[in-house]
Amino acid sequence: MASFNKLKNLLILAFDWILYGAGVADQCRVTVTQPGSQQTDSSMTTVSLPCTFSASGCSSSQPQVLWFRYLTNIHQDLCTPGCKDNQKYKVHSSGDNILLEIKDLTVNDSAVYICGIAFSDSVSPLSKQTGDGTVLTVTEKQHSNGKLISMIIVSSLLFLYSSAVLTSFVVYKVGSKRFFWFCKKPKLEKKINSGRKVFQAIAQELQKQRYARHCQQPDDLEDDTVYQNR
Repeated sequence: MASFNKLKNLLILAFDWILYGAGVADQCRVTVTQPGSQQTDSSMTTVSLPCTFSASGCSSSQPQVLWFRYLTNIHQDLCTPGCKDNQKYKVHSSGDNILLEIKDLTVNDSAVYICGIAFSDSVSPLSKQTGDGTVLTVTEKQHSNGKLISMIIVSSLLFLYSSAVLTSFVVYKVGSKRFFWFCKKPKLEKKINSGRKVFQAIAQELQKQRYARHCQQPDDLEDDTVYQNR
């Protein structure tokens, strides 16, 4: 943090050298305000960092807006006042409100962004001030809620489809076994009935033979009696 404060002091001195000019507005005082942090992910291709300022005792001319970026142990001049990379950075000014637009976001854009305001026609040391800086954190691209919901719906449909196919297969197997049993049952009944008929025929034949023998027995006895009397 100490190195960051030293860097701010160096930037203010740099303002004096870059924007030095003669002037009589010695009572010019500028205050710059920035949000402490801002977080986004790389799916947001563009982000805007806000900066506001107030000026008292300064000329009515429009001040110059400068933006710097502070990385680990180094700083980069982004717009001083013209932006070095117009495709990547763009400054929008509207009265006391300043926006730094950053395009094509990546995780490498994570840094401390410092806004500076300077009235170049004043020699007052308070006419050139910077904000405390905004810590921008850019995270990896994340799935949106819509994509997540779509994935859940597709997974649920696949599960239902698989369950339906499995249930149909089980029902088909059980139905096939029942059909086979119903088809086989009449044949078994026919075989049983045929066996019963054969058994009944044999029983009837045996019964006839017994009856015939029983009927023939008295005749034999009568023949024997007659033969003895003679």
